[in-house]
Amino acid sequence: MSYDGLKNPDRNDPCWCGSGRKYKKCHYETDKRLELLWDAGEEVMPRDLYKNAEDIAGIKASAAVNTGILDYVGEHIAAGVSTMDINNWVNDYLAAHDAISADLNFEGYPYSVCTSINEVVCHGFPNEADVLKDGDIINVDMSTIKGGYFSDSSRMYCIGDVDPEWKRLVEVCHESVQAGLAAVKPWGHLGDVGAAVQKVAVDAGFSVVREYGGHGIGREFHEDPFVSFVAEAGTGPILVPGLCFTIEPMVNMGTAAITTDEANGWIVRTADGKPSAQWEVQLVVTEDGYELLSW
Repeated sequence: MSYDGLKNPDRNDPCWCGSGRKYKKCHYETDKRLELLWDAGEEVMPRDLYKNAEDIAGIKASAAVNTGILDYVGEHIAAGVSTMDINNWVNDYLAAHDAISADLNFEGYPYSVCTSINEVVCHGFPNEADVLKDGDIINVDMSTIKGGYFSDSSRMYCIGDVDPEWKRLVEVCHESVQAGLAAVKPWGHLGDVGAAVQKVAVDAGFSVVREYGGHGIGREFHEDPFVSFVAEAGTGPILVPGLCFTIEPMVNMGTAAITTDEANGWIVRTADGKPSAQWEVQLVVTEDGYELLSW
C-alpha cells in the first residue's frame, strides 16, 4: 500500500492514472518521490486528485465556455445593466454551448452566477433591482459544467468613472493573483502561493479575507486542497504536477472582517462597508510550472 492507501501497480502494468502507459514509464518515479516526501512529514494530496491528460482536455472544454461567458459580460456590461440581466446572459450562453452552471442549486444557491458589487465580498445574488451605476465595481464569478468537468473563474469590472482608490484596489487584487501564479512551482508548497498573494495586497495597504480561499477543482466543483491566501511560505501541500486548483483572493480596502447576510445565508459583505475586489483563475501544475485553464 502507498501513502494514500492505493495499491501501486506492478512496474509493467498500466499506470493508475489512465494514460495507458506502463507504470514504470509513467508515474513510477513520481510516486517514489511522493512516498519520500510523505515519509519526511510533508503534506501530499491523494493521487486521485491529480488530473491526467484526458481530464485536462475535459476541463479546457468547460473552461472555454466559462471564459467565453466572462468575455461576453465584459463586452456588454455597463451602467444601467441589472445583475439579473447578467444572470440571464449566463443562462443564454450556457444553453447555446451545451453546458450548465455549477453554481445553480449548489448547496441551495439559487442563481447561475454570483454578482458582487462594491462592498459585497462574494456570493452576491443577481437581482433586477440591483442596477449598475457609474462608479460601481463588480465581481462576476462564473462556474461551468460541461462534459462532466468543472471550470471556475471570475473577473472585476469597473463601471464608468470609478474612484481612483477603488480602481487601485481592483488592480492590486489582480496583481496579487499574478504573484500567486508566479509562485506556482512544481514540487514547491501551496503556501508559497498564498504568501505571495498576501504580500502584494498587504504591501499596498489592503487586507485579505481569511475565511474564504481557492480550492481544488476538475472532476468536482470543490475538491481538496483548500487554498488559503494568508498562508505562510514553505507550508501546505506539495504542488505535484497534475494538481488543479483556483487562485481567487478576496482583497478588502478596509479590514479583513466580513459578515454574512442572515436572511439568505449567502451574501458576504465587508464588516466596515468598504469595497472588496476578487479575481479568480484556474490552473493545473505542470512539470515545468503551470498551465492556465480558466481566467
